[in-house]
Order: sequence, then structure tokens, then C-alpha cells
Amino acid sequence: MSVGLQRLREDAERLRRGAIDKGEDPAAVDAALRLDRRRRALLGESDRLKAQRNDASRGIGDAIKGGADPRGAEVAELRERSTGVSRRIAELERELQSIEAELEEVLLRIPNPADLDVPVGGEQANVVVRTWGEPARHMEDGQGGSSWERRPHWQVAEALGMLDLAAGAKVTGSGFPMYRAAGAALQRALIDLFLSIHTREHGFVEIWPPAVVNAASARGTGQIPDKEHQMYVVERDDLYLVPTAEVPVTNIHRDEILDAERLPIRYVAYSPCFRREAGAAGKDTRGILRVHQFDKVEMVSFERPEASGAALEWLTGCAEVLLQRLGLAYRVVLLATGEMGVTQARTYDLEVWAPGVERWLEVSSVSNFRDYQARRMNIRWRREPGAKPEILHTLNGSGLALARTVAALLEVYQQPDGTLRVPDVLCPHMGVELIRR
Repeated sequence: MSVGLQRLREDAERLRRGAIDKGEDPAAVDAALRLDRRRRALLGESDRLKAQRNDASRGIGDAIKGGADPRGAEVAELRERSTGVSRRIAELERELQSIEAELEEVLLRIPNPADLDVPVGGEQANVVVRTWGEPARHMEDGQGGSSWERRPHWQVAEALGMLDLAAGAKVTGSGFPMYRAAGAALQRALIDLFLSIHTREHGFVEIWPPAVVNAASARGTGQIPDKEHQMYVVERDDLYLVPTAEVPVTNIHRDEILDAERLPIRYVAYSPCFRREAGAAGKDTRGILRVHQFDKVEMVSFERPEASGAALEWLTGCAEVLLQRLGLAYRVVLLATGEMGVTQARTYDLEVWAPGVERWLEVSSVSNFRDYQARRMNIRWRREPGAKPEILHTLNGSGLALARTVAALLEVYQQPDGTLRVPDVLCPHMGVELIRR
């Protein structure tokens, strides 16, 4: 369950308000309260009846010890009473099983309330926390007083033979880009760069996860039931293509109790990502801004509850390092409640400036889920040996998502003569300093 029953009973109004602030229906909170009341009533009645059945059993034994005929009317009446009580207990247990299953499903649909200091509202309520770098201009000064206009990334990539959207659409469908030549090399170089920095400089343990997960894993991180319609399903095997490496990596410790000395546990993983909703409704259909398949390096952290706030800032900084090394101007945005997902308590988006399309592009989203995911996955920890297990906190963040990062690089590093300068940090990974047709 995402929300503990104690929190449901003691903090129902906070949960309702949290759902409304995120633009979600708070009805699940009230439904869960009704089911919990019925559950407790059934448990109470079942306990009383079990006590009566025990009394009846003792009464039968006492009667026989006192000389009553085991087949006589007195004993028969006691046995009939015990049998009737047992039948009622069985009925209650069947209803209780049904109520508990329904309650579990409803609890999964209650959103995680945002932190109290997160601004309430939609996109207009987002807060720019900080910026880095000078955004490149759409029109740039050239030689001899002339100027030149930066082209959108898809024009740059196609002119340099780095991207073949038509081939991707032919072999799969729209929204599945095919990179080629220097475009493919750029993808590989970025993945290698990101993983190298995260492991060697930030101390993450690298994971190479499966590209499909089972339903339990998707449910654990909150993709089911909230985002099930966005996932690609392998129906024959009841598996899901990963929408992000967050799903398989966070589930590594599902149903485990971790010792305190192991925390924090920090993983980094590359995976292809598959999302059905990307590119929907004709929005951002040109280029690679919204696609059904893209590559991403993901950071995942398991933290002590008291340390998760600082961990979020640290993870965000790890993603910022990559953008600074690439020389991309960016801003860090604290998302308002209406812009967050159902599962997050606090989220920062990192947005880079793409001068060809003259837009800020999200290339990373870093979130603290508090105990919301860990409760669903039953991930606990002990403060000391023998201590009562507690729910820990989980966090994750993109470090980074490649499609939009690539788009920004193509638009920032294009040259007036049509070539593409390779950022200095990527030259050792690509083996070239300049990309030309």
C-alpha cells in the first residue's frame, strides 16, 4: 500500500488536500476510510465470535467431564452453537478477504501529498530556483557584420546524416527515431560519459537492468495503476517495457530489510525507455522532443528518512554537473503541485535552453518520493540490530535523458558552415572534434 492505515486514519484531510492540489480526485481517501471502518468492524465481530467458539468448546469439555452424555441433548446443543458460530466466522473471513483486497487497491490510488512548502497550482506556479550559463541566441553574429540563424535540431541532424526519422517510422512507427553514423556515436558517447561521471566521481554503483518488468515491479514504483495506460505491454507474458530504469532498479530491494550501515544505497543505470503517451495529440511531433522510445541514464537512491531532503539536493547537483560539463545553459525548476506526478513529494526539473526552437527543454526530473514507493514495495531498514524495521525513503532522477539533451547539443553547437562542433568533454568518447556530412 502507498499510504499506511495509521496515516489514513490520522491525516485523512491532509491526504484529501494533497490529492486536490495535484488535480486528482480525493474520493479514494473517503473510500479507503469506509473500507477501513468496515474492515475493523469485521475483525471485531470475528474476534468476538472466535471467543464464543472457544467458550463453547470449553463448555462441551466441561459438560462431558461433569458426566453429561456426549451424545445427549446438552452436548448436542453446545456443538450446534459452536458449528453455527464457525459458519459465521467463515463468512466474515471471506468478506474480510474481499474488503482487504479492495482496500489495498484503493490505497494504491491515493496520491502522495506534496511537501508543505511546494507551491500550489499549475505550470504558472513553478519556481525557477537557479540558472547556470548564458543561453545561446537564435540569431548569432557572423563574420563581417553578418548574422546567421540557428536551425532546429532535426534539420541539423538530417543535414549531417545523424538522424533518419523516416527509417525509424518505416521499421517501427512514428516516434521511434533511428540514429545513424555520428548520431549513433553521439548517443553511445553520452551514455558512456554520464555513467562514467556518476560512478567514478559520485560513487554510484552501476546497474544494467532488464528492459521489461513484471506487474509487481510496475505497481511498486507507482506506474500501476496510475500510468498503466502509458506503458507498452507484452501481453502474452504479462510483462511491461520499462518507461524508465527507475522501475527495475528501485525494485531491486523490494520486500527486503536493509541494515543501517548499508544506507545510503545509490545506483545508476542506463536503459532504453518506452512510453505510449509521448508525442500524443500532435504536440512536438517534429524532431525528437517527444518520442515513444528514448535512452536515459537514471539515478536511484535509498535513504534514511531524515536524510532524504539533503539527498534530493545532492542528486540534483549530480545531474547539473553533466549539463555544466556539456556547456549547456540550464535552469532548475521546483515544480508546483499540479505539475508533479501522483507519486512524488517534491520534484526539480532541469531544463536546457535550445536556441533552434527557442524553448526550454526538460532533460532531467529529480524527485523525492518520501516513503510512498518504499511502502508499496515493502522496503524497510533497521536503525540498529534487533530494532523494529522502518520504511525508508526512495529518490530518483534522470542523469540525463538523451533525446532532448541531444536536441539541445545540436542546436547549441551547430556552426555557421553547417558543421557541428563536438563539446570538449565528448571528444575523447567520440574520437572527433567536428562532425560534418
